[in-house]
Amino acid sequence: MISMALAAVSLRDLALVQAVHRHGSFNSAARAMHISPSGLSHQVQKVEQALGAPLFERGGRRIVPTAGGQRLLQQIDAVLAAGEHLQQVARAGAVAFGGELRLGVPASLGPYLLPHLIAPFPQHFPGARLGISEGKPRGLLRRLHEGELDAVLAPPTPAVSGIAMRPLFAEPWELMLRADHQLAGQSSIALDQLDPAEATLMAESHADGLDSDGSEHGHVQDVSLESLAALVSLRGGYALVPTLAHERLASMPNIVLAKLKGQAPGREIALYWRDASPWHDDLQAFAELLRKLARQRPGLRVMGAKTKTAAP
Repeated sequence: MISMALAAVSLRDLALVQAVHRHGSFNSAARAMHISPSGLSHQVQKVEQALGAPLFERGGRRIVPTAGGQRLLQQIDAVLAAGEHLQQVARAGAVAFGGELRLGVPASLGPYLLPHLIAPFPQHFPGARLGISEGKPRGLLRRLHEGELDAVLAPPTPAVSGIAMRPLFAEPWELMLRADHQLAGQSSIALDQLDPAEATLMAESHADGLDSDGSEHGHVQDVSLESLAALVSLRGGYALVPTLAHERLASMPNIVLAKLKGQAPGREIALYWRDASPWHDDLQAFAELLRKLARQRPGLRVMGAKTKTAAP
């Protein structure tokens, strides 16, 4: 039986404990949760008393869990995730995605795919809102696993337990060159015509195109595509960029684009979501919408439609 003290602990109390763990500070967690630091400390002590064990070591510059607290915090995360899932199941069915799809999109994809998605989304999912979070694929997938996002668009990754993946499309890279480059007048260029030392490559593309160690074989930059174009315009040389960005990048001054000859390297994009999501059917329909949009975009190749579920 659950003790009376533990029965008096609310999900809000557990969320406050979780916030302290995530922020490593009572002051930062209090600001994030819109509560006073003294009120937050009181609620955390209430949870500790109900559990009969301290959760955090106090007195240092950063609040860290005790050894026993670390195990208890994992269970608190599981309880909060179960509470969120209960709420999602209650909302499922009436409106797609329970009213909002929280979608994570890589920053190198979002600005070039979303303009084609914004109009058809409400037509296919009436009453649902599309919430967008941009970032790096690894961070977005972590947020998906932790329940902060409902679905993520990202390149294929090793299987993660509890995460389903639906392949969508393959997108080839194109060459972006400064307008005065000696090959800028050609509509298609082979990789072996290029000097690797002239490459300015975004981190996502360099492994698929050219080997780069940051010195004699070019420069790897963890920047947006617009910033990458600015670097090419200033430094000269070239970069590998995704086909979906063609229209935007081709309009930038002092920049020209060219196709790659032969089997062009590129990236694959898949849709990820949690196996436990109550919106499995909605997410399958969303994947079909994305595949339909990919068929309409020049250069994209729609991939096999089979959904893959990681084994537990």
